[in-house]
Amino acid sequence: MKEGISPELILKQCRDGRLSSLYLFHGPCEFLIEKTLDSIRKEFMPEAAKDFNLHVFYGDSSSPGEIIETASSLPFLSENRLIIVRRADNFTTEGLEAFIPYLENPVESTCLIFVSSKPNFNKRFYKKIMEFGHGVNFKELDDRAVVPWLKKTAKEIGLSIDAMACIHLQEIVGNQLRELYSELEKLYLRYGDKRVGVEEVKELAIFSRSFTVFELMDEISLRRKPESLSVLKRFMEEEKDGALRILGMLNRQIGLLLTAKSVISGGGQVSDVARKLKMAPFFAKKVLNQSSNWTLSDLERSLGLLYKADGLLKSGSDASVVIENTLLSL
Repeated sequence: MKEGISPELILKQCRDGRLSSLYLFHGPCEFLIEKTLDSIRKEFMPEAAKDFNLHVFYGDSSSPGEIIETASSLPFLSENRLIIVRRADNFTTEGLEAFIPYLENPVESTCLIFVSSKPNFNKRFYKKIMEFGHGVNFKELDDRAVVPWLKKTAKEIGLSIDAMACIHLQEIVGNQLRELYSELEKLYLRYGDKRVGVEEVKELAIFSRSFTVFELMDEISLRRKPESLSVLKRFMEEEKDGALRILGMLNRQIGLLLTAKSVISGGGQVSDVARKLKMAPFFAKKVLNQSSNWTLSDLERSLGLLYKADGLLKSGSDASVVIENTLLSL
């Protein structure tokens, strides 16, 4: 099965006005899919022609016959027709089979985009579309790709932002593109044409829940008990049902510290830690510094404590008591 093409190439093709006649958009990054579809709608299809040549169908409410008939018709008052088929994974196997003849001989003036959140690549429909090289995998960005994405996206919305501000924004928000984009929009609305640095990012994020939970991870990683309890109290006041979220984040954080510690214990360097964690060197160095506060046995014991806490929470124990005791035990 062919690897498929990148979302970046799709956007370039769109800007050049030469989209292919067929695509399958799939992958876990729904936000990136929607942003790409939005760009295609704006750039590929003239505004005056959209009423006649832009169509959206749904796999759980549209018939393959209706979609194929529309895709086979010539565009009206335009060079192209654009069809987006959402929830393609909701078609039955027979429904997907009905598209095979069209996949083998698509209409050149139509761009037909199937969107599938959970494609079954064992089915002939998906195999065919991937064999033809029309699959587009929208992956979540790894740590190293987030800062370049932030810089590029900030430029697109007219925001001037420092590289270190991007690094800090990723540190407090994480890698979820929808949340990162939302923060960029807030920064633009607040600061406009002013260049945004670390202080502006801190000022905007100081009361956000995302900031609080990442701040908590840092304090626990540094094993600062009073500071950890203070941030925990603030977080639980803001997010009453946040105990499981904290446990999930702690599991991830302890896992990062354990990996960093293991790499260094085996003679590795910061670059090896960055490669193993799939992180930018800046973040890898930070995790490595935090791991110096722990022994390997500490970290292994901590995973056991988190597992026990998870069981207590799911059995109905008082969340605030469980989380506070777990934090103190760590």
